[in-house]
Formats: sequence, C-alpha cells, structure tokens
Amino acid sequence: MSKRDDLIKEYAADIKAKFGESADMDLLTKVTVGLGPAIYNLDASKVSGSDDKELETVKNNYLIKKLGMKDSPELMSAIKSVVEKYGTSNRNKHRAVIYYQLCKHFNKAAVYK
Repeated sequence: MSKRDDLIKEYAADIKAKFGESADMDLLTKVTVGLGPAIYNLDASKVSGSDDKELETVKNNYLIKKLGMKDSPELMSAIKSVVEKYGTSNRNKHRAVIYYQLCKHFNKAAVYK
C-alpha cells in the first residue's frame, strides 16, 4: 500500500471520529490527489484553525480558485464551522479533511469529476 493510500485511510478515520460520518472514499481520494505533494509535508498538510492568515489561504486558494466560488462572508463562516467541528483543541487538522468537508458543505463534488 502506498503512503498516499495510508494517508487517505487516516483522513477517512478522522472524518468518522470527528464528524461522525463515513467518508465518500472516491471524493476524499480526489481531494487528496488534488493537494499534490503538500500532503507529505508536515506543515503544509495541516491547517491551523487559529491562524486567520491560514484560514484566508484556505478561502482564497481552495474555495475561490479551486471550487470557483465568489468571495462572501459565508465562505469564512463555513471554514470556521468545519474547523470548530474538527475540534479547536485538535492540533492535527488535516488539510485534506478540511477541504473534503468544505467541498461537501458547498456541494461542489462535481469539480472533481
């Protein structure tokens, strides 16, 4: 099994444990692949939920550029909601899990077709 497959399993377990739902493995895999080599970099693979600059990066690079959404206060609200559900005290918030949850929240899975 590849390192990426191991990470995807870890992300799916996080989704089950933190969000109480089973992951759509096809979508989770596509989101993970879309992140490229960032998933192997310890710093880049995580999202700091308390860093406003980091949350702006998620909004601009993922929601606006990747998912093609228009900038609005709803975007940051959704990001903060996902971060809160993930657990504000949890220091290991995986970027792939956050992106997956945002993709599902905004019903944008078609971007990965």
